[in-house]
Amino acid sequence: MEEIINSRVQDIEVQDYHINIGPQHPSTHGVLRLVVSLKGEIVENLQPHCGYIHRGIEKMCEKDTYPQIIHLTDRMDYLSAHMNNHAVCLLVENALEVEVPERVKYIRTIMDELNRIASHQLFFGTFANDLGATTCYMYGFRDREKVLDIFEQSTGGRMLQSYYTPGGLMRDIHPEFQKNTKAFIKYFRKKIKEYDRILTGNVIFQQRTKNVGILTKEDAIDWGVTGPTARASGLSCDVRKHHPYSAYDKVTFNEVLIPEGDTFARYMVRMHEMRESMNIIEQLIDNIPAGDYSAKMKPIIKLPAGEYFERVETARGVLGVYVISDGNKNPYRMKFRSPGFCNLGVLNKITSGFKIADLIAIFGSLDLVIPDIDR
Repeated sequence: MEEIINSRVQDIEVQDYHINIGPQHPSTHGVLRLVVSLKGEIVENLQPHCGYIHRGIEKMCEKDTYPQIIHLTDRMDYLSAHMNNHAVCLLVENALEVEVPERVKYIRTIMDELNRIASHQLFFGTFANDLGATTCYMYGFRDREKVLDIFEQSTGGRMLQSYYTPGGLMRDIHPEFQKNTKAFIKYFRKKIKEYDRILTGNVIFQQRTKNVGILTKEDAIDWGVTGPTARASGLSCDVRKHHPYSAYDKVTFNEVLIPEGDTFARYMVRMHEMRESMNIIEQLIDNIPAGDYSAKMKPIIKLPAGEYFERVETARGVLGVYVISDGNKNPYRMKFRSPGFCNLGVLNKITSGFKIADLIAIFGSLDLVIPDIDR
């Protein structure tokens, strides 16, 4: 009987078949379609299909003034809204050779790092949720709400703020900003230990993520991968370290580098980065200089004719802003180099040969925001 069964099993031909994950699917974290070629449960090939949420932001920017463009950058990587705003403001300020007040530099840096923490908190919750650890989702959003409360108090917005303006800030920080920020840091230093207890050290989680979806340092360079995804492959690429802006040259912090390059390493980089962000904030929060919250700017901003480029380190990697100006109040051409596009490009390479269940873990570890890719 066993011989008959074995002979029949050998006669079965395993054929390739294709499935769609998305464009409407929780694990794609946005409106993205993945066409996956499978042999059994093994991923043989993967093709991302983008553009489902394309809004033509770059073309819209060419019709807007530079202060108006700020509002559109919120809508790209909406989990790095402050940092997106920061990139455009730096470009305009450097092009006009405007020196912003020291107070502005400190506040922007603190806001950026709070934004980074909030983004990584959401990553922790959604990534764990993808793998079935639903409690982490509640923990991450519980703590993220406290950061959003701080944002709302000073900026009037929670997720989309448009708080930075060319030359400074829309308004000064709330009188209780420093007090509430310090209270949050004290609170979260204790709570982040819960993240390790509930997930980091979990045996099942480690088995699902270690040695899965390995991205080598060489491949990260070849594909233009940046941010935590690249640093989890041992690639030093933090703009805050290599090209400091605002108050990053006034603080001491570590660029988190882990050489393994697997899904677990990408998770751990973000866990360590939250701690480094808290260290940065603690060095600045009691030393915010007095003074104006904005430099004096002309009512209508016009960049001198020429080409300009600026970049910042968002929660997902390097955001580059490229502008061609013809001297008018709106850019002649504007282009964003979003971190998500390059990071998505490497997905096929690091999922090939793994099971479809591993694909969900690998994709989640890239921490993509699809509107950042489509724009």
